[in-house]
Amino acid sequence: MKLFPAIDLYEGKAVRLLKGDYNAMTVYSDNPVEVAKDFQRQGASYMHLVDLEGAKTGETPNLATIQQIVAQTDLFVEVGGGIRSMEVVEAYLSAGVNRVILGTAAVTDENFLLSAVKAYGDKIAVGVDVKDGYVAIKGWTEQSSLNAFDFCKHLQEIGVQTIICTDISKDGVMQGANHALYRRLSQELTINVIASGGVSSLTDVKELAELGIYGAIIGKAYYTKAVNLTEAIEVAQ
Repeated sequence: MKLFPAIDLYEGKAVRLLKGDYNAMTVYSDNPVEVAKDFQRQGASYMHLVDLEGAKTGETPNLATIQQIVAQTDLFVEVGGGIRSMEVVEAYLSAGVNRVILGTAAVTDENFLLSAVKAYGDKIAVGVDVKDGYVAIKGWTEQSSLNAFDFCKHLQEIGVQTIICTDISKDGVMQGANHALYRRLSQELTINVIASGGVSSLTDVKELAELGIYGAIIGKAYYTKAVNLTEAIEVAQ
C-alpha cells in the first residue's frame, strides 16, 4: 500500500480543517514546501495536496506553491480542490503535477468528467466523499442522492482508474479509519482505492494495508506526531 502524507493549502500555508469546516482551521506550517521536503526525508514517495481556496473558487490560488513542491521534491504529487474545468486540469498537469483529483464536478458535470478521463486517463482521479452512505459535494456542505457504492462502480465503468474515498465523519477526529467501508470497496472494485479520513495510528495503517487497497492518506496524525511517518511507510509496505 502506498502512503500519501497530505498538505491542505490555504493562503500559502499548510493547514488542517476539522470535518471540512473552514472555521475549524489549524495552521501547521507557513512553509508547505519544507513540509513536503520533510515527507521525502522521512521516506515518502507520494503526497496528496488539496487547495482549500481553490475548492471555494474553482481557481488555482496556490499554484505557485504547488509548482515549488513539484520542483523541489521527487514526490509523486496528486492535487485536488475545486477542479471544475479542463483549463485548471491542464494548468496543474503543465506544472508537473502527476494526478489531478476531481470532486464535486465529477458528480455534477458528467461531460467534464468524461472529457478529462478521455484526455488524460490515469492522471485523473475522483474524490468520493461519503456521508451516511451517500456522496457529499460542495465541500461536504450538500449531500447528493447518489449511493456511494453505486457511484464508485459507475466511475470504474467509465474508465476512472483511481478514487480517493473519504468518510467525512472520520476526517480530522483521530478516531481511526472506516475499515468496513474500504473492505467493501476493495471487494467490489478493481480500480485503485485510496483511503482518506481518520488514519490515526500504525494499527490503522496496518489494517488498511492488509485489505490490499492501493493507498491511504495520512493528514492530521503526521502534524500532531501521533504517527511516525517513516514507521507508517514501512508498515504500509
